[in-house]
Amino acid sequence: MLFTPFRVLSLVLMGTSILGWQHSSYPAMLWAQFNLKTQMELAAFSRFQLTENCDASSLGTGLARAALARPQHILRYDASYKKIKFPNGDVPEDTGCSADEIIRCFRSIGVDLQEKIYQDMLKSFSSYAKNKKDSRPDTNIDHRVVANLKVFFDRHARSLPTTSRTDDYKPGDIVTFRTPENQSHIAIVVPSPTGGARPWIVHNIGWGPCIEDKLLDFTLTGHYRYPGD
Repeated sequence: MLFTPFRVLSLVLMGTSILGWQHSSYPAMLWAQFNLKTQMELAAFSRFQLTENCDASSLGTGLARAALARPQHILRYDASYKKIKFPNGDVPEDTGCSADEIIRCFRSIGVDLQEKIYQDMLKSFSSYAKNKKDSRPDTNIDHRVVANLKVFFDRHARSLPTTSRTDDYKPGDIVTFRTPENQSHIAIVVPSPTGGARPWIVHNIGWGPCIEDKLLDFTLTGHYRYPGD
């Protein structure tokens, strides 16, 4: 059988469809590799909009800029438990899930959510307890759980309405979702690469970090601007 590029791509897509796209991490990495140039171009256009239209000194702009650096990375989706150092611990850089992208972007602006969530749990464990199976904080995983990130932002960020009005969302805002598969998800808002009114998001929903026009494609469960003051 002759394996042309088209046939190889077809087999990759077929395997992804059969196995389930979010769990077929290696086909997803191949697909991300095919789209790498496009993703980097979109991120560059979005970064231009950020430079032209946003306050360069704001934390939100810094967070959006950090998010726009992520689509150049190809990684395998993996949300499994890993032993990592504390503070400033991270899973291997070629792996990760949606929460890991948020952790990495915040670290780029000098905010270690691993440490902050651990400290917040020590102060108010009951706020997080419903999301945990054990009875004490775990620095290896707690910050990598979207539900825990949501609790932290509920407590320490400015909570904003989850509306369908696109001008309610600013670069650097954090949004949480419920996907059609009833999974928790999280992303960072960035400017539209085309300069359009509807912002885009940077997230990892199985294909690695990418910039997409999907802000209103899922059920929004939270909208935050950090810090809260």
